[in-house]
Amino acid sequence: MGLEVLETGPGRVLLKLPVKREFVHVGGVMCGQAAMAAADTAMVLAMMVELGEFRPMTTVQLQTSFLRPVSGDHCLVTATVLRSGKTLAFGSIDIANPDGRLAAQATTTYALL
Repeated sequence: MGLEVLETGPGRVLLKLPVKREFVHVGGVMCGQAAMAAADTAMVLAMMVELGEFRPMTTVQLQTSFLRPVSGDHCLVTATVLRSGKTLAFGSIDIANPDGRLAAQATTTYALL
């Protein structure tokens, strides 16, 4: 996907996602599938930061609300771990346009294996 890590912090990552031609559908905006894939990937990286290592995990739930089209040549994906337990973890992901306006918001639940 071409994701670039811009920042990391405790249980948090900020990524830059280029809006590639392959991600844009007929309407001229980035497709939801690309946004959801970026959100899922960002949360796995945030979990790795939170845990200090990679642990096998699987997505149990990924719910995304699309607020406005992604516009511009990239978007910013911020993933934050809300709670990490022994077997489940919960997170929130914001996808913003380059101007900072929120384009999509997702919540996730992961099962730690």
